[in-house]
Amino acid sequence: MAQLFAIAASQAGPAHSFMLGEALAAAAARLGHDLKLRVVSSFGTQEGFSPEELASAQAVILAADAGSGIDRSALPADRLLEVAPEAVFRDATQVVQQALARLGMATAAPGAQAATKPLRIVAITSCPTGVAHTFMAAEALEQGAKALGHQIHVETQGSVGAQNALSAQAIADADLVLVAADTQVDRARFAGKRLYSASTKAAIHDAAALIGKAQAEATPWQAEGGAAPAAGASKAAASGPYKHLMTGVSFMLPFVVAGGLLIALAFALGGIYVYDDAHQGTIGWSLFQVGAKAAFALMVPALAGYIAFSIADRPGIAPGMVGGMLAGTVGAGFLGGIAAGFIAGYAVKWLNQWIRLPRGLEGLKPVLLLPLLGSAIVGLSMLMVVGQPVAAAMTALTEWLKGMQSSSAVLLGITLGAMMAADMGGPINKAAYVFSTSLIASGVATPMAAAMAAGMVPPLGIALACKLFASRFNAEEREASKAAAVLGLAFITEGAIPYVARDPLRVIPACVLGAATAGALSMWWGVALQAPHGGVFVLAIPNAVNHVLLYGAAIVAGTVVTALALGLFKRRIAA
Repeated sequence: MAQLFAIAASQAGPAHSFMLGEALAAAAARLGHDLKLRVVSSFGTQEGFSPEELASAQAVILAADAGSGIDRSALPADRLLEVAPEAVFRDATQVVQQALARLGMATAAPGAQAATKPLRIVAITSCPTGVAHTFMAAEALEQGAKALGHQIHVETQGSVGAQNALSAQAIADADLVLVAADTQVDRARFAGKRLYSASTKAAIHDAAALIGKAQAEATPWQAEGGAAPAAGASKAAASGPYKHLMTGVSFMLPFVVAGGLLIALAFALGGIYVYDDAHQGTIGWSLFQVGAKAAFALMVPALAGYIAFSIADRPGIAPGMVGGMLAGTVGAGFLGGIAAGFIAGYAVKWLNQWIRLPRGLEGLKPVLLLPLLGSAIVGLSMLMVVGQPVAAAMTALTEWLKGMQSSSAVLLGITLGAMMAADMGGPINKAAYVFSTSLIASGVATPMAAAMAAGMVPPLGIALACKLFASRFNAEEREASKAAAVLGLAFITEGAIPYVARDPLRVIPACVLGAATAGALSMWWGVALQAPHGGVFVLAIPNAVNHVLLYGAAIVAGTVVTALALGLFKRRIAA
C-alpha cells in the first residue's frame, strides 16, 4: 500500500476545492492506498500533513488551477504529479493511477490484490422499474469481474422476469453471491453461501471495488434467520423504508400501466362516456371495466402486499394485500396502501420473532398464525385508526391537485422536473415518480405527464449537445450520444449517467434546468398522461396523452434548454 499526498486548490470556489480532495481520497481508497490531503481555499489552508511528512512522501498529487498561488518550491519535483482540477473531476481514479505508475505499483482494486485465485461469483441485479439500472448493473459487474480475473454469472430480474437464471449447480459451485438490487430479492436458494448485498448504483459506479468489498465483507446467508450481521454498507443496502417502498412500487407498476392504457383504449373506442351503462356489452365498455375496475383495483393491494413482503418475506404478502384492499375501500388510496404495507410488514416481522412454537408445529406459523394475526392487526388498524385520517389527507391532496391554478401547477411541474433529473434514477427521482404514478388511479394524470417529460430530457439534451457543441465532448461521448438519445425517447433517464459520472458539476445542473422546464410547461398546458412509462412510444396510443403536440413541445423545449446549458457550462476539450 502506497502513502500518497495530495493538495487540492480550485479558483472556482471552496466547494470545488473540497470536492477535488474528496474525489482523490475516494479514488485512492478504491485502489487500496492511503492518501493524506491538504485543501487550499478562500477559507484558508486545511492541513492534512506536516512539511516533514511531505518531504518523505512516495508521491504527491497537485490538483490546482494555474493561478492558485501554490508554492511549488516545497514540493518534491521528482515525485510530483500536477493535474488540472478538470482531470480529477473527469476521472480521479486515472489520476491516482498515474501517480502510482511513477512508483511502479499495481493499481488493481483491493479485492484483486487480495485474491489468490479467481473467484466464481453468482450475482443478481434488480431495480424498481426493472429496465435500466437492472441491466446497467449487470453489465458493470461482468466488466468488473473480468478486469479482476474472476468468473461471474449474473441473473437479471427485470420487468420481463428473470433472465440468464442461475442454476442450482452454479450456485453450489459459487465462492461468492453478490446481490445488487434496489428491491427485495428472494435469497432462500443461497442458504449457507457467502452473500453480500448492495445497491445497483454501487455496482454501476465502481463494480470492481464492489466485488473487492464483497469478497472481504460477505457473510454466510441463513435461510431461516436471515444473513448474519454484515458490515454497515451491506446491512444498509439490505433493508430500509426506501427499499421496501421501491419493492412495492416495482410490483405495482404493471397494474398501473395495464389499467391506464386499457382505459385510454376504451375512451378511444367508445368516447369519454364509455363507462356509462348505456354502452354495456360493447368492447369499449368492457375494456374500461378491465382497466378501471380490475387492474386499478389491484394496484393499491399490490403496492401494500409487496411492501410487506419486502419487510417480512412471504408471510407478509397476505396481510399487506388485505390492508391495501381496505385502504381502497375506505378511500385512502395509495397513501393508505403505503401505510397498510408498512403496518402489515412490521407487524408480521414482529410476530415471527416473538411467537415460539415446538419444532413439530413450526409449520403452522407461515400458513396460519402469521397471515391470521397479521391480517387482523392491519385490518383493524386501517378501519379503526389509520384509514379515515389517511383517506381525508388523500381526498384533500387530490382536490388540491385537481383545483390547482396555473401558477401552482407550474411550481409543481418545476419541482417534479428537477427531482426527476437530480439523481438520474436514485431516491429523489423515484420519489417524484412514485408520487406521479400513484395519482393516476385517483384521476389526476397531469403530474405523470410532467414527470415523464422531465425524465426524458437529460439523455435527449445531452445527445443534442453532443451534436451542437461537439468540441465539449470527446469522441467516445459523441458516439455514445446516439444510444443516449434512444434511451431518452424510451423514458430511460439513466442514459445520462455516464456523462454525469464524468462531469457531475456541470451536467447535473444543465439536466435539472431542462427537466424543470419540461415539467413546468407540461403542467402549464394541462397535459395528462395515462401511462406511467414508455416515453414517446405511448404517444401513438389514442387518448394516452390529451395534448400530444403540446406535450412534444414541452419535451423539445426542455431538451433544448439542457443542450444550451451544457454548451454554456462545459469547456472545450483540447484537440
